[in-house]
Amino acid sequence: MSRVIWKGAISFGLVNIPVSLKAASRSNTLDLDMLDKRDMAPVGYQRINKHTGKVIENTQIVKGYAYEKDEYVVLSDEDFRQANVEATQTVDIVSFVDAGAIPPYYFETPYYLEPDKRGERGYALLHETMRKTGRAAIALVVLRNRQHLAALLPLGKALVLNTMRFADEVLPIEDLKLPAARKHAASAREVQMATKLVEDMSEDWKPEQFHDTYREDLLAVIHAKIKAGKTHLLTPAGDDTPTPSKGAKVIDMMALLKQSIGQRDKAPARKSARKAVAKKAATKKAATKGAATKETAKPGARKKTATAKKSKTAKTATRKKAA
Repeated sequence: MSRVIWKGAISFGLVNIPVSLKAASRSNTLDLDMLDKRDMAPVGYQRINKHTGKVIENTQIVKGYAYEKDEYVVLSDEDFRQANVEATQTVDIVSFVDAGAIPPYYFETPYYLEPDKRGERGYALLHETMRKTGRAAIALVVLRNRQHLAALLPLGKALVLNTMRFADEVLPIEDLKLPAARKHAASAREVQMATKLVEDMSEDWKPEQFHDTYREDLLAVIHAKIKAGKTHLLTPAGDDTPTPSKGAKVIDMMALLKQSIGQRDKAPARKSARKAVAKKAATKKAATKGAATKETAKPGARKKTATAKKSKTAKTATRKKAA
């Protein structure tokens, strides 16, 4: 069941029909993650402050309109809501046109319109009227902070809303280099044969018989690799890895980068401290007990001390044997 994207009303004349807008399409593209081929670690997306070069949290990001170079007006969520309250709550029908007169390249994304409570009779009336007249309703609607041109069309017992491209978003067809009518005109015999071929290939529209064969073939390759054991484990996260928020599907790369930057900033101080302690331990006499602790003594110094002790013990044993 598709989720409700928007609630409002269809408005034409003085008629208002309460409706809910629901998605009428979905994407079946394969969800492929980006990985670092060196260690199979996931690669995340970053939002970086272009002045500091540092990763920033989503909560610190606002939307701004550049009215001049490097001069912005910041817009809040409330600004978007209050810009035109009526526009964000209505599918405002402005005219009706012949449904067949709309070129297909104007259509963008389909949505289903479902009547809300007390909207059933008006919904049925609009649907039946459009079905009988063969008209499409041209409307304006605001979705996700953007106004869309839209067409309402009857489909079965439902009304479908298709968002459309505005005229200035469609590139002129006149820019195409199309075959000249006289120079490349088809002969009557060619048209006759082509018509026969079209008729032989004609059938009822059955969209369920078509499917994404490329996606299926790619999935077959994936399953074959799994069966053959050609898989890779993701690099395990360390103990300091922040736990992803509930419901997250990927590691919070921004948090990891922020933590890494903090560790990098502290690294020079720790390195200098280790060098100072190691130098102090190396200058003490080997005979002084407790001169070098486990945390500060260099491995070479410990080895040298152990060798000296072993040599002293051997000399003592030789003197006793000679006596």
